[in-house]
Amino acid sequence: MAELSTEDEQLETLKRWWKEYGKSIIAGVVLAGAGVFAWNAWQDYQTSQAEAASQRYQQLTLLMQQDTLSDAQREQATNMIDALVNEHGGTLYADFAELIRARLAIQANELESARDTLQAFAANSDDGYLTGLARLNLARVQIAMDDAQGALSTLENDVPATLKAQAADIRGDAYVALEQPDQARQAYQDALARAEDQDQPLFGVRLKLDNLGVEDAS
Repeated sequence: MAELSTEDEQLETLKRWWKEYGKSIIAGVVLAGAGVFAWNAWQDYQTSQAEAASQRYQQLTLLMQQDTLSDAQREQATNMIDALVNEHGGTLYADFAELIRARLAIQANELESARDTLQAFAANSDDGYLTGLARLNLARVQIAMDDAQGALSTLENDVPATLKAQAADIRGDAYVALEQPDQARQAYQDALARAEDQDQPLFGVRLKLDNLGVEDAS
């Protein structure tokens, strides 16, 4: 490119260059700035949402620590659960809230509602441990609803290793309900063996074996 001989020519060239490319540069800078602003705003929003979810969940668990709930408190807890699920769906707080919803239903002896909540949770949750926990609670509810065979079907689904002892214990309860003591005995002994392997406390199983009229095989 030939050198520009005078300052006027340099200035004129700069003006033409700015006229041709200046708007594109400004637009690029603005878009880049908007991108940074949007990202920062999104990060701030995510942080505020997480804090709000945490606060609501803490309020919910504090309420649920009471031995009994009045009708007004049950309604308050339900509203908190709905808010967590609707506004913070996909978070662990929302998952825990759904399990508490089932607990509320059980406390009110609304077993069908508890069953439906736990079934939906187990079908839709991506968290393996919480899904397993929901299945165990679902099986207990099914036994309470005189659906021990349904409980056994629920327990055919895999659960994490840390929950297998509890699953075997509940399986024994289902066999007792079905008046199948041999299968119940085997399930309880399996529960004790798994609990020992996992170094987990498992209360009441030895008593259940005694009630079946046999000595603990472990």
